[in-house]
Amino acid sequence: MAVSIKKKIIFVVLGVLLIGISFGTGFLFGELQVTCQICPPEEIDFSLFWEVWNILEEKFYEPQNLDIQKMIEGAISGMIKSLEDPYTIFFNPEETEEFIEEAKGIFEGIGAEIGIKKSQLLIIAPLEGTPAERAGLRSGDKILKIDDTITADLTIEKAVSLIRGPKGTEVILTIFREGWGESREIKIIRSVIKIPSLKWELTEQDIAYLKIYQFFEKTDSDFKKMAIEILASPSKKIILDLRNNPGGYLEVAQEISGWFLKRGDIVVIEDFGPGKEKKEYKAHGNEKFLDYPMVILINQGSASASEILAGALRDDRQILIIGETSFGKGSIQELDELRGGSSLKITIAKWLTPKGELITDKGLEPDIKVEMTEEDYEEDRDPQLDKAIEVIKNL
Repeated sequence: MAVSIKKKIIFVVLGVLLIGISFGTGFLFGELQVTCQICPPEEIDFSLFWEVWNILEEKFYEPQNLDIQKMIEGAISGMIKSLEDPYTIFFNPEETEEFIEEAKGIFEGIGAEIGIKKSQLLIIAPLEGTPAERAGLRSGDKILKIDDTITADLTIEKAVSLIRGPKGTEVILTIFREGWGESREIKIIRSVIKIPSLKWELTEQDIAYLKIYQFFEKTDSDFKKMAIEILASPSKKIILDLRNNPGGYLEVAQEISGWFLKRGDIVVIEDFGPGKEKKEYKAHGNEKFLDYPMVILINQGSASASEILAGALRDDRQILIIGETSFGKGSIQELDELRGGSSLKITIAKWLTPKGELITDKGLEPDIKVEMTEEDYEEDRDPQLDKAIEVIKNL
């Protein structure tokens, strides 16, 4: 596999980017003689499970529908669902390969991240140049229906499976947005999605505008190439745009932070829970942009790795953050390889900013709040970027 199976994954759940997870597998303890590591063996009683299993085999009306593999995976799906953590997900072999391919930034879908916040399925961020963006989806849009399926009580993996589909096919999302009097149906044609990891341009003569879309596996190498260009340009200041950036790999965010921070500065702190030692991730880069005045742009589509980078730059360098409150995804996942090519993306820790702030569910508050209005979107205005340029000119 191209992606290290142990890399720390801190995406918001990418509903249309990630693959749909149909089932999970959970009763392998007895069947495959897997030892429980949490409780003493004598306290484990699988008799009820096997009783149900045997009754199904004996009495189910349509025995031809008893797919053993799906039943196994369904059992694990139930086990994982009981944790009430939308970011812990089981992938079968096919889904594992799709997940890894999507982490490279090329996949089929509509090009938007979805997540669950306060029990509501919503759009985290539409990605630039994708069908989702062209259809007018925005961060914070609530998804009420996917085609004819009501989303209440849907798991993210089920929602993903309903939204994804072959390129050229249509999906209809029933969306409600703050400020609308009623919900609206939005038709979207699925396509092959290719997401650039970043872009930059020179603005206002000496200001480098740098946009990072996601922290993919290739973003680190792309950033190095871009950094060389910026260093060779007339740029003396940087606007770092992390809006609608749903996250990615923790290690990639750490590597990029090393261009902006002093060696040894804390980037993020992993908190593994009560009684466990915390782990500090520190900057170890070349400090090339350490003396560049900066401002950062965020919005409610900024999550996980983008929140980590923004939080580190504010805590360590007192860099101003402009825009809207970020999403607030403060947990870290690890992708563990399982037998037969399956994998488990599991939440292993919560993360804290260098000053020890937990942003789960509350997000990063901007130092200068600037909201986008309906008119701004319709007329293609960007008051957040305008404010960033105004502020950085005086730094």
